[in-house]
Amino acid sequence: MTDTVAGRVVLLAGGTSTVGRVAAEALVAAGAHVVVAGRDPDKLAALASAVPGVSTETVDLSDEAEVREFAQRLHAAHGRLDGILHLVGGWRGGGGLAGQSDHDYRVLETSLTALRHTTRAFFDDLVASPVGRLAMISSTAVARPLAGGANYAAVKAASEAWTRAVAQGLAKAARDAGEPASSAAVIFRVKSLEGLEERVATAFVSLFAAEASSVNDEVVTLDA
Repeated sequence: MTDTVAGRVVLLAGGTSTVGRVAAEALVAAGAHVVVAGRDPDKLAALASAVPGVSTETVDLSDEAEVREFAQRLHAAHGRLDGILHLVGGWRGGGGLAGQSDHDYRVLETSLTALRHTTRAFFDDLVASPVGRLAMISSTAVARPLAGGANYAAVKAASEAWTRAVAQGLAKAARDAGEPASSAAVIFRVKSLEGLEERVATAFVSLFAAEASSVNDEVVTLDA
C-alpha cells in the first residue's frame, strides 16, 4: 500500500529547531496537518508565526503524565495521529571518557525518554493508520563512537534500539491482524544536522509514499 502525507496528522516532537521549521514547511506544503510539541512556548509561538497552519503544544515530552495528557488533547482536536518525526536531542561531549559526566548523560538521555513516552502514547495510532510513519534522527557516531562523544553515542544507540523495537511491533501488529503492513519506523543517521535540514525534511515526507514493508526497520544515512 502506498499513500501520501496529504491530509495526515503529523507530530514534530521537539520541533522548534531549524530542522523542525524546515520539516514543518515541507509537511504543510505537502498538505499535512502539523502539530509541533516542545517545552518552550516562545519558540513554539515563533514557529507558528513562521509557518502558518502549524498547531503547537507546550509539553515536556520527557514527562510521561504530560505526554498522556497531550495525546488526549491531540486526539480530541485532530483525531488519530499518522506520523511522528522525533527531533528531541542535542549534543554534549568532549574531554575523552573522563569528560563524560553523569550530568551530561542525564541531559542527553531525555531524548530517549521522550522517544519512549511519545511512541508508547501513539503506538496504536501508528498501527491503525493506513500510512503510519515514525522517524528518528540518529548519528553516524553510533557506527563509530569516539571517547569524547561516548555519552551521546550511547544514547543514540539506545534510541535506535527502541525505534527498531517499534518497527518490530508495527510489523507484528499487521501480521497478527492478517493485514498487509501499513506502518513503518525508520532511523535517519546524520553526521551533523547543519546543512541537512532540507534533506531530512524531504526524506521524511517521502516515507509516506513508500511501501511500509520496504522502509520499516531501515537505517538510512543522509548526507548533502
